[in-house]
Amino acid sequence: MPHPVAKRSAVPPGTTLRVEVDGVEVLLCNVDGEIYAVEDLCTHDGGPLDQGELQGCRIMCPRHGALFDVTSGRALTLPAVVPLPTYEVRIEGDDIFVEV
Repeated sequence: MPHPVAKRSAVPPGTTLRVEVDGVEVLLCNVDGEIYAVEDLCTHDGGPLDQGELQGCRIMCPRHGALFDVTSGRALTLPAVVPLPTYEVRIEGDDIFVEV
């Protein structure tokens, strides 16, 4: 059975939290109370997204300004064109589990 990667209370609405799951850097994103998980790696240049700003369901890469939809992984603006990998999230009580 997988171990929890974070507590839900550690990711308030409108915030993100970077965690490692099975060697993969994952960004947990709380969008209106729902937790989503995407790879913490901009598909444009490989930079981390955890320093970017979460705006609703969109995360902005701090390096070149590419926007991604964290609910689907979709690249929304150039220079990114490749979607982010997304991961299944399961919540049990206050525990967040992510399947990579």
